[in-house]
Amino acid sequence: MKTTPSLRQKLRTGQITYGSWIQLAHPAIAEIMAAAGFDWLTVDLEHSTIGIDQAEQLIRTIGLCGVAPLVRLSDNDPVQIKRVMDAGAEGVIVPMVKNRAEIAAAVAAVRYPPQGSRGVGLARAQGYGTQFEEYRAWVADDSVIIAQIEHIEAVHNLDEILSTPGVAGFIVGPYDLSGSLGLPGEFTHPEMLKAQAEIRRVAARHPEIAAGYHIVQPQPKLVAEKVGEGYRFIAYSTDMILLGEACRGGMSQIRPAPGSHRSPAPKSKQPRARRQ
Repeated sequence: MKTTPSLRQKLRTGQITYGSWIQLAHPAIAEIMAAAGFDWLTVDLEHSTIGIDQAEQLIRTIGLCGVAPLVRLSDNDPVQIKRVMDAGAEGVIVPMVKNRAEIAAAVAAVRYPPQGSRGVGLARAQGYGTQFEEYRAWVADDSVIIAQIEHIEAVHNLDEILSTPGVAGFIVGPYDLSGSLGLPGEFTHPEMLKAQAEIRRVAARHPEIAAGYHIVQPQPKLVAEKVGEGYRFIAYSTDMILLGEACRGGMSQIRPAPGSHRSPAPKSKQPRARRQ
C-alpha cells in the first residue's frame, strides 16, 4: 500500500531520516520539497492556516512523490487524527505530549479495534473502499506515531512516554521546551542544556524508539551536531523559513543592506578628444 520500505520500517532499523515542515498550503510547495530528497514531510496544522481539505491535497502530493506524508496535529484530537489518517497520512506528530496517557490516546486514535478505538471510514487511505483489509494490516504494523517533547513535564515523564506501545519516536521542539522553562529561545541556558541532557539519557534506554529533533534554522552544522548526539529523526527547518532564508541571502548579495556602503565602481577611462 505504501512506499517500500515504509518510514516505520526505516525507523525500526535505526536509519537516519530527514524531513521538514510544510506551513504553506500550495501543493506545488509540497511537490518541490518532496523532490529535494526528504524522507518525510509534515503538514503542520498547529501553527498554520492549513485546513483539512488543503491538508488532504498536500498529503496526496507528498505521497504520490514517494515521500512519507505526516501531519503535525493542531491538538491531540481523535477526530482530527481519524480525518488526516483517512486522507492518507502515514502518521501523526502529536504536539505537547506530557505523559503516557496522552500519547496512548493518540495511538488508540490511529489504530482500529481491538488495538485502538478509531472508527472505520472508507476514504482515500482505504482505496475508497477497495483496500480496507490491506490498510487495516498496514495501520497495525507501519503507521507512525511521534510524540512531540516540548514541555519540561514531558521530560520528567519521558521514560513512560517512550515505553508506550505503538510509539515510533519522539521529536524535541526546542522553542516550546525552552518556553516551558520560562526561557523562550535561550537554547544554551544551563536549565535548557540540563533538560536536553536528560532527554538524551532517557532516549538511550529506548534504542527502538527514534529520537528526533527539530532544527528550526536551516543550518547543516546543527544537523550534524544532533546526529552526533544520537538523533535520527531530523526535521530540517520549515518551508517558510527556507524560502525566507533563500530570499534574504540572495538579496544581501544583490543589494546592500540599508546603511551599508559599497565602494563606487571605478570610472572607465574615456579617450581624450583629438584636437583639430
